Amino acid sequence: EVHLVESGGGTVQAGGSLRLSCAASGFTFDDYARGWFRQVPGKQREGVACISSTDGRTYYADSVKDRFTISRDNAKNTVFLQMNSLTLEDTAVYYCAARVSPTPSKRERDFGLWGQGTQVTVSS
Repeated sequence: EVHLVESGGGTVQAGGSLRLSCAASGFTFDDYARGWFRQVPGKQREGVACISSTDGRTYYADSVKDRFTISRDNAKNTVFLQMNSLTLEDTAVYYCAARVSPTPSKRERDFGLWGQGTQVTVSS
């Protein structure tokens, strides 16, 4: 059975950092682009960052550029999201996702496999 499992969420003060991890199991994701999305209640899920499976191309939402970094370790089937300089607006449930294509995307509908989500709360 194929799974994506996020970890690393929690509560952090504004200006702090967190590192999210997403471990994949049940399948080798070498040919899958991997992404991170986030969602707050009442709002649409937002694409945060995505990384290609092959050439390291990345996509970042404007709101997180220069603060967040996505990376992957194919040997461990894991993708990471390093989040620095966190603000109150970064508070959300963060989801990792996998796409059956090596090309990065910011569109939710391009991803067919999702984790259960991990809560990130930034406090003042």
